[in-house]
Amino acid sequence: MEDSKIIQLYWDRNEQAISATSEKYGSYCTSIAKNILGNNETAEECVNDTYLNAWNSMPLHRPSILSAFLGRITRNLSFNRYKHNTADKRGGGETAAVLDELAQIVSGSGDVEQEVNCKELVRAIDAFLGALSPKKRSIFICRYWYTYSISDIAVRHGMKEGAISMTLNRLRLRLRSYLTERGFEL
Repeated sequence: MEDSKIIQLYWDRNEQAISATSEKYGSYCTSIAKNILGNNETAEECVNDTYLNAWNSMPLHRPSILSAFLGRITRNLSFNRYKHNTADKRGGGETAAVLDELAQIVSGSGDVEQEVNCKELVRAIDAFLGALSPKKRSIFICRYWYTYSISDIAVRHGMKEGAISMTLNRLRLRLRSYLTERGFEL
C-alpha cells in the first residue's frame, strides 16, 4: 500500500492503518529498535508503541515521508527504553558503544546556550554528512543512526572491520574539526 493511503487511513481513524503500517514498515522499525535495545521482545514492544504514537500523532501531523516519521518515533522510544533499562547499570551492546563514541564529540553539558544552539548543530552535522561520499555517509549513518555493529557495517559495505573502524574514527575526527571550525564548543 502506498504511504499516502496509509497516512489517510490514520487520518480517517481507520484501524487498518496499524496493520498496513506493520506490514510495510514492521521489519524496518523492528530493525531500528533491535539494534538499539539488543532484545527482540523489548524491540517488539517499542515497535508496538511506535504504532500507538503514530496513531496518536497523525491527526496533528501529516508526515511527508512515512518511513522517516516511523523510524524517528521508533528510535526515540528505543533510546528512552534503553535509558530506562540501563539507569542503574551499564548495559552492553552496540548502543553503549555508539553513545560513547559520539559523546566524545557532541556530549551535552546541560548548558542553556548549548540547548539553544542545538538546531544549528543539527544543520552543521547535516551539512557535514552532505559533503561526504555516499559510502562514507552510509557507514556513518549505519553506525550512528541505526546503531549497526562494526561487523554488520563491514558485511554491508564489503569491507574489513578494521577498515570500518578506521573510517569511523577518521569521520569522527573530521566531524569534531568541522564543528570546532564553525564555533561549536565540544
